[in-house]
Amino acid sequence: MLKRRSFVKSSALGILSFLLPQNKFSLNKKIPNVLILGDSISIGYYPFVKKALLGKVNLFRPTLKNGHFENCAGTTNGVVKISEWLGETQWDLIHFNFGLHDIKHVHPVTGKNSKSFNDPHQASPKEYKKNLTFIVKKIKKTKAKLIFATTTPYPNSGLRPARKPGMHNVYNSVALKVMKKHKISINDLHAYVLPRMEQLQKPQNVHFTEEGSESLAEVVASSIKNHLKIN
Repeated sequence: MLKRRSFVKSSALGILSFLLPQNKFSLNKKIPNVLILGDSISIGYYPFVKKALLGKVNLFRPTLKNGHFENCAGTTNGVVKISEWLGETQWDLIHFNFGLHDIKHVHPVTGKNSKSFNDPHQASPKEYKKNLTFIVKKIKKTKAKLIFATTTPYPNSGLRPARKPGMHNVYNSVALKVMKKHKISINDLHAYVLPRMEQLQKPQNVHFTEEGSESLAEVVASSIKNHLKIN
């Protein structure tokens, strides 16, 4: 009977450990803990960054209970969930971005994605500044090294939901002022992508091809290594 109880207990623990996010069990205490926060652009490059930094850092991003990566979306969502994402882990470095979701236009009542420039941004530049400042103050309390990745550019037409041409410049300008005030380092992915959009991005899309995501990952991994002073 005792053996059966032990078997049931160990089986239950095994199932539980499988269902829970793996970052709860995979910390190597000898290397730095790094957190990546961002939208689907970062979800695209995350696996390549993880591969590039394998054995050098413990790399994580928010993960849902089903094991899928969580899209951190815009600053409106970030304000609500930043404490949950930071958790209780002692982070050595946090690489983060918000912007693309803030820029998009949404229905004023439902908040759903809109095709019309007449509808409001998910977060206006003023709201974006306020939200981003709140998030920055939260993550600064971790005492981790911080890197803000600028929002990547997108095509001028054919986007769904709607994003006005050039608004990535406006929102990046707001973000850079916030980062300068708080003395946060910049990983200028916008400047990296801008001359390579046709090469790296999907047509009429904010997202990147697999090769594009891999290229972004090289820039992100390099930035992380430089700030942590690792090879």
